[in-house]
Amino acid sequence: MISMILIVIIGLLHIYFLILEMFLWEKPIGLKAFGNTREKAKLTKVLAQNQGLYNGFLAAGLLWSVWVSMPFSQMLTNFFLSCVLIAGIYGSVTASRKILYIQAIPALIALILLNAGY
Repeated sequence: MISMILIVIIGLLHIYFLILEMFLWEKPIGLKAFGNTREKAKLTKVLAQNQGLYNGFLAAGLLWSVWVSMPFSQMLTNFFLSCVLIAGIYGSVTASRKILYIQAIPALIALILLNAGY
């Protein structure tokens, strides 16, 4: 049960990323969240929208995995949490260290709790 709550939170967080990247990239909240200037945001808008779409797919997969029956649920959840973990590690190395704490570590904790039966 604890892992399912964390999985839903991670899914909702990725919906928030989708909104930031697809719709708020050039707005003050998007500029602040990603430390961009207006000029850089304008140049990278399409790239950010693509990135946001991928975050939406991760969110959809995580939320879907919570509502399907076992054992399919656990297989899906493991897959999508692993994708989030890998993306978070890669992002922390290539873009910003804070991605490790916002994305990768929560996914790792959820994976551990899920597979420990919590």
